[in-house]
Amino acid sequence: MLADTVEALGPAEAVGVGTPGLVDVAGVLRVAPNLPGVVDLDVRAGLLARFPHMAVRVDNDATCAGWAEARVGAARGATDAVLVTLGTGIGGGVIANGLLLRGANGFAGEIGHMVVDPGGPPCPCGQRGCWERFASGSGLGALARQAAAAHPFGPMADLAGGDAEAVRGEHATAAAADGDPVALAVMADFGRWVALGLANLANIFDPQILVLGGGLVEAGDVLLTPVRSAFAGLVLAGPHRPPIPIVAATLGQRAGAIGAALLAGEERPA
Repeated sequence: MLADTVEALGPAEAVGVGTPGLVDVAGVLRVAPNLPGVVDLDVRAGLLARFPHMAVRVDNDATCAGWAEARVGAARGATDAVLVTLGTGIGGGVIANGLLLRGANGFAGEIGHMVVDPGGPPCPCGQRGCWERFASGSGLGALARQAAAAHPFGPMADLAGGDAEAVRGEHATAAAADGDPVALAVMADFGRWVALGLANLANIFDPQILVLGGGLVEAGDVLLTPVRSAFAGLVLAGPHRPPIPIVAATLGQRAGAIGAALLAGEERPA
């Protein structure tokens, strides 16, 4: 499908691809926790075989999105930034001193698998208590279902057709936006989990800005307000350091594709 799309667009000089999982510096998808059975897939070699005269760049999708937000999005102008994508899982892209941080093997930015509770729920990666088990869309859904089970006649359950077990994250954000106190409490709890990971990242990377992307950010201030509030009390020496803005990404679902295209263009010979 990608090859057909490239050919349909006409002459091109570079191809960029962002994919979930651990992508090494050679463009090989080593493993993807949420893509069972995909192991050591040489994506770049396959594309080069089809497009031998093009520059080809393959990278992690959230890493690509981070580069896009740094170059033309919410973090434009910042030399040090972290993008966190909050969706079914959590991905990330780290910009340090104006450069994309990829690590020794290309695996940097797998922030969703930072363990925040060793006794927590199992993660598809094989560990327990990864940050994305608590601070992703699935984490929000779990919190919302717990609250709905305790309040089976509340707005969240109503939005799910009266079935507390069918409650999802979007029901929590919608009910919170309407002022439901139970849903607001869920968002406050969820915001603390998000802020916990952001504080850890801030302590490690000392960014100028933290950018939140992914589907959950569409909730707007219902999400951002409790995250910002909790973050202030969790980051190291909060009152004694310059404030770190926590903002919504601006490129939406296109961010990964834009970043992949930008990275591919940089691979192109001058």
